[in-house]
Amino acid sequence: MSKLIINTDLGKQKISRHIYGHFAEHLGRCVYEGVWVGEDSLIPNTRGIRNDVVQALRRLNMPNLRWPGGCFADTYHWRHGVGPRQQRASIVNVHWGGVCESNHFGTHEFFDLCEMLSTPAGRCEPYICGNVGSGTVQEMAEWLEYITMPADSPMARLRRLHGRDQPWDVTFWAVGNENWGCGGHMTAQQYAWEYRRYQTYCRHFGGRDRRLYKVACGYDDAWNEVLVRECHRFMDGISIHHYSLPTIHWSAKKGSATNFSVEEWASTLRAAFNVEPLLERTAAILDRYDPIHRIGIVLDEWGTWYDVEPGTEPGFLYQQNTVRDALVAGLTLNILNSWSHRVHMANIAQTINVLQAMVLTDREKMILTPTYHVFEMYKSHQDATLLPSHLECDDYMLAAHTMPQISASASRDARGRMHVSLCNVHHDRPVELTCELRGGPSAPSVAGRILTAAAMNAHNTFENPHTVKPADFTGFKTHGGTLTITLPPRSVVMLDIE
Repeated sequence: MSKLIINTDLGKQKISRHIYGHFAEHLGRCVYEGVWVGEDSLIPNTRGIRNDVVQALRRLNMPNLRWPGGCFADTYHWRHGVGPRQQRASIVNVHWGGVCESNHFGTHEFFDLCEMLSTPAGRCEPYICGNVGSGTVQEMAEWLEYITMPADSPMARLRRLHGRDQPWDVTFWAVGNENWGCGGHMTAQQYAWEYRRYQTYCRHFGGRDRRLYKVACGYDDAWNEVLVRECHRFMDGISIHHYSLPTIHWSAKKGSATNFSVEEWASTLRAAFNVEPLLERTAAILDRYDPIHRIGIVLDEWGTWYDVEPGTEPGFLYQQNTVRDALVAGLTLNILNSWSHRVHMANIAQTINVLQAMVLTDREKMILTPTYHVFEMYKSHQDATLLPSHLECDDYMLAAHTMPQISASASRDARGRMHVSLCNVHHDRPVELTCELRGGPSAPSVAGRILTAAAMNAHNTFENPHTVKPADFTGFKTHGGTLTITLPPRSVVMLDIE
């Protein structure tokens, strides 16, 4: 029998809500249609931003949103996206489909979106990625002046000319994206020099008590060693990316999002578990130069990546989202929770219509994905205290793929309620788990929710939008301070305990 021990009266580390962050790139139909439809659209909107999507995303308590990319960030020139919309210069999206974009969604619209996504539970903080690949130091510095300067200055006057008197507040700022590849094909040493130069002029003009959290672009171990050695005094976070593919082939077929074998189920989940060794290696490099753990890991792109849906533009990266994706989301978030001492932020790729999306749209229609439901179920972990736990379980083995059958995480919120998230990654076998609540109530009150489906490729469509959705979970028994839980196959479960 599998066993989980949770030390409910211990725990000091807070799970930053920013681990539950999101990412909206100018890619395919993520921004245009997914977010922006324009003020004249027949799709209900507020100042051009579609209402249904905002209402759905608000239910996730989104802590932050990364924008404008991604690879697009290193082609984006912010001045083309401000001022009267009909006068804005358009841009060819050279990385994603070669389409010409209007730039109608720019700085003002992005901050408007973040304000709409903010809730009483917390602000949706903007996370902006500046252009290093094709931009200049001056361009990035002036963008920050435009955004944050409260006093009189050239860029503040330009912002006021465009209708915004007060500055916005921004904390998270990335200096480039994937500059080892689409962001300039730089060497590690070259980027380190560029980072030191760019970050010097990245300032928050909001006063002495305001500063930027500066994110440097990481990559693999060799790159990160050079970058951290040269720049650790000037960075607050290092960005790394991790995608889960059914195969290891980036250029060949990655596999279908919905038509996959049991082995591809297992290989995808095994790839998701591999985020932990990536975190371990990155942390080891940071520890050599930052023994006090000031610098955080920023996993600002993660998720599944498959072949695009048949008949869609290859450069738009539109893919469906099944129970398999829900398990990837659940186990990845459990791992990130356990790394909250080093992971400061994470951003799943991407929010709408791209890769492992929360929401899919088809013109005026909108559906929620299984991944959306996992984020909604897990939101109680945000800013809660991580509870130390120990899990013993059998491995799930299929072909060459071996991994723990269960993934788990536990937290305690500010009101003293405990939240236990569990994943059974096996495609067809249930598992019984004994959960001991050490130091907890002798007669706990427990409520549960579950996300699962009859088939491992079950997914929501515009014709059947509720095939995969959370339901009440009653598959547990209490025996004093111990729970006996039966987890169905391919399931994500959240228990709330008082």
